[in-house]
Amino acid sequence: MTCSSLHILGSPGLGGAERFFIRLVNGLAERQEGLGVAVRPRSPVLRFLHPAVSVHPVPMRNGWDVISLFKLRALIRQMQYPVVQTYMGRATRLTRVPRDTGAVHIARLGGYYKIRGYYTHAHAWIGNTKGICDYLIRNGLPAQRVFHIPNFVPAPPPVSEEALKDLRATWRIAEEAWVVFSLGRFVPKKGFADLLTAFSRLPRSLAGRPWVLVIAGDGPDRNDLQKRCEALGIAPQVRWVGWQDDPGPFYTLSHVFVCPSRHEPLGNVILEAWSHAVPVVATETVGAAELIASGENGILTPVSDPAAMARAIQNLLEDSSGRRELAENGRKTVTERFSQARVIDQYMDLYTNLVGTCTP
Repeated sequence: MTCSSLHILGSPGLGGAERFFIRLVNGLAERQEGLGVAVRPRSPVLRFLHPAVSVHPVPMRNGWDVISLFKLRALIRQMQYPVVQTYMGRATRLTRVPRDTGAVHIARLGGYYKIRGYYTHAHAWIGNTKGICDYLIRNGLPAQRVFHIPNFVPAPPPVSEEALKDLRATWRIAEEAWVVFSLGRFVPKKGFADLLTAFSRLPRSLAGRPWVLVIAGDGPDRNDLQKRCEALGIAPQVRWVGWQDDPGPFYTLSHVFVCPSRHEPLGNVILEAWSHAVPVVATETVGAAELIASGENGILTPVSDPAAMARAIQNLLEDSSGRRELAENGRKTVTERFSQARVIDQYMDLYTNLVGTCTP
């Protein structure tokens, strides 16, 4: 039996979890034949999938979508995928592997989700942090079937000087300006209100240079955040660049990246910044604390403490040798622990070991 796999994602949007889904599926497609995905018919991830991936549209609506449940069962039976991997609650809840297929159902979790009724029927579980794996075991899942496999980011392509020049011109960023970058969905847990407050505490120039805060993303809090930016008096220094399918050029343009989250199970954006050799300031969420050794490959500040965040950003922008050291150590960390080849190997090894070993 080969370890071709079916990957099921029920979310409608395109955020950090969906971007990792794309990376993982495309990476596996380079190593597997016959890999398939089941996603919603108009899922935005479809634009980015490897051409070798077989696509199976399934509605996966909210709640107990019985029609989708039966569609997924029929798909698994018809295509005879030996490995079925689901992502997040909706897809996992609706996936019930038929007993007679012998397929192994692996549920992958990137957060501290509700387990009972959503995940317990799977045969094995992957957590992308050690903290999530511990959480799964504390909630009664068998430790021998809980596996830690981290996320990865691919090596970024180079960005030309001409492209960076155009980016500066488009967003009115002076050549001499410090560029601080942040990225995420505009919801309270991502901490962008704290980020804006932190920047309101900074002097308008640091080490004789002005600063610009570039924020990429979108979400329901966008208008409130922009109003807060105006009220804090920093609107002329902030650039709202919208959602970016490819944020790579903004990372390349940046001198510092900030992850201001109030809750973050992992922090893909930290890995992305490291891959671009950008030094990171992050709040001490459970995910960031697992990734960052503060002072070595990044700087951690207390959650929801704009004053501490402002001090860390200012100190880093005024310390060129400190920025270089953090950037180099961050890139080393992502290369050694979170490379695509290393993580894909771990998934392939797990699939090989699990096929035929798990029973419903």
